[in-house]
Parts: sequence; C-alpha cells; structure tokens
Amino acid sequence: MILVFDLDDTLYDELSYVHSGFRAVARHIVHLYPQDEEKIFKRLCDVERTMGRGQAFDTVLKEIGIRSSTAVKQCLAVYRAHKPKICLHQDADACLNRFMHLQLCIVTDGNKIVQQKKIRALGLDKRMAHCYITHQYGLRNAKPSPYCFLKICGSEQVSPNEVIYVADNPLKDFIGIKPLGFRTIRILRGPYSATKVKPSCDAHVTIRSLNQITERLLRRLVHA
Repeated sequence: MILVFDLDDTLYDELSYVHSGFRAVARHIVHLYPQDEEKIFKRLCDVERTMGRGQAFDTVLKEIGIRSSTAVKQCLAVYRAHKPKICLHQDADACLNRFMHLQLCIVTDGNKIVQQKKIRALGLDKRMAHCYITHQYGLRNAKPSPYCFLKICGSEQVSPNEVIYVADNPLKDFIGIKPLGFRTIRILRGPYSATKVKPSCDAHVTIRSLNQITERLLRRLVHA
C-alpha cells in the first residue's frame, strides 16, 4: 500500500506561503524604494484577497509610483526564491507520524523550484520516500495527468488500487486517476472546500480532517 499526498492546502495552508513570500517582497521593495514595510505587506495581502495574487506586485508597485515591468519581475523572482516560513497542519503532522510504516509520497503541481523549497521548509524531504513535482516531467504531465501516479506504480511494483491519493482539489486531483483504479480521498479545506463536482470526478471518500484517515479506512479503500 502506498499513501500519496498532495501538498498545497492538503498538508499545509498555501496562503501561509503566499504571505511568507509577500513579506520577503515587501522587504525587497523598501530596500530599493523607501516605504513603510508593514504597509506594503498589508497592501499586498489586500490585493491578493480582492483581486488575486497575480495582480499583487503590479498593483502595489503602480500605487507607489513604480511602473516598471522589470520591477515586477524582480518581485516575482524574490517571491519564488525566498525561504518559506511555513508549517504543516497539526493533523498532517500527526497523519504522517501515524503512517510512517507505509511508503509515503507526494505528488504536487507547481513551479519545481518553489515546490522544492516548500517541501524542504516543511521537512517533507526527510519524511517522504519520494516527492514528485509534476512540472519536472513537463507541463503536459501535470494533474489531471496520471503520469506521476503511474511512475509510482512502476517504481514500487504495485497496482493502482494499492495507491491512495489524498488531495483537496476535485477539479483536477481525482479525475485523471480514479478511472484507472487509483483510490482517492478528498480533504475539505482550502479554496476548493465548497466546490461541487459530479460523483465520477470526486474522490471515493471525503473527510474534514486528516485525523479521519485510519488503517481501517485505507484497507477498506484498497479492497473495495
């Protein structure tokens, strides 16, 4: 049996990473352009909340009189390169400890450098047998592609029904692997907690806390 986890919003709060990056960017901005760091940080958070993180750097830089695409790119580089100050959800830490006797893996989408930094900051590089960042294998192999899950089957010599994936986004996490026989668990938290999809696209099991994952549940899924 292989227990596989998504990363963002499954094992930790992705917004904490965003805010960690915004803090680094705020320090970068005030180093080059005298401003109040706390005001810059809070304004970045405000824009993210109302307009989305993709608009944050451009909007805030323009507000302080900087209309340079180079400055925006520099902020993005700082954001991606910063050392994240993030931590696992308590139930995630407990879940990983509870199943440390199993083969544990991560399959996550996203910029490979950013995801690697998150994994190291959370100490998951030492707790997981393998961490698969889908973008390392090309964008075409990002979820919902089953590519990394099939790699797990190949490397561990197991069938799909012995691989259980725990994730939060029903729009992409389960639809590519469920028809192949992989077992799936959806955790209801993060921005997709209220997202509704048709049963064929949703996970086999839905939970509200990783504390609900038990040996009995895993065995029931594998032998379903």
